[in-house]
Amino acid sequence: MRNFANAKIFFVLLPPVCLLAQSPANKSEVKIDNAQVHVIAATEQPGQATPLHEHKLNRVMVYLDSGTMIEKTAAGKTHKIAFKAGEVRWSPAAGPHTSEFIASHPVRLIEIELKNHPSGPPPTSALDPLKVDAKNYSLVFENDQVRVLRVRFGPHENGVEHEHTLPHVVVYLTDQARGKAGEVKWDQPMKHTESNPLDHAVERIAIDIK
Repeated sequence: MRNFANAKIFFVLLPPVCLLAQSPANKSEVKIDNAQVHVIAATEQPGQATPLHEHKLNRVMVYLDSGTMIEKTAAGKTHKIAFKAGEVRWSPAAGPHTSEFIASHPVRLIEIELKNHPSGPPPTSALDPLKVDAKNYSLVFENDQVRVLRVRFGPHENGVEHEHTLPHVVVYLTDQARGKAGEVKWDQPMKHTESNPLDHAVERIAIDIK
């Protein structure tokens, strides 16, 4: 029988093992910031409530993914908003609250904060796209700050000459000739014709800033 009375025992200390992977964080990126709008592209992780915050400006929200948002005010009142990919909503200025998104995937959205203060009726044109190209342009909603249009073109479809009398934010919902899905651009007033040279239908949102 061996005698272990004088045996030396060594212990090796290993670094702790992280059993749970760190959750992805919510992200936001400023895409446009000028005298009229502040546009943010955000990616919200499901189940992660935001810190208490407020919105001092009215906004237009363009949802790139489907899901549900639960807002909770500082007083404890809750409000649930269900939305679909490609949906556009008006979001008035709001006091302190938290937001949490419920989905099986990250939720991407575009927030257009409105700095403009219209002083009179916006300019009009006989070539307004809603008048001359109603097949491809439709009205989502309109108020004293914005006019929101949905634009759809089928594969290899051509439009007609029309005029945009207001600067506008363009949010691409699908890949198309001028931008990729999820991209945002600022366009000035213009008169032009357009077409879809691609083999698939394209869709975008145009927010006219009054």
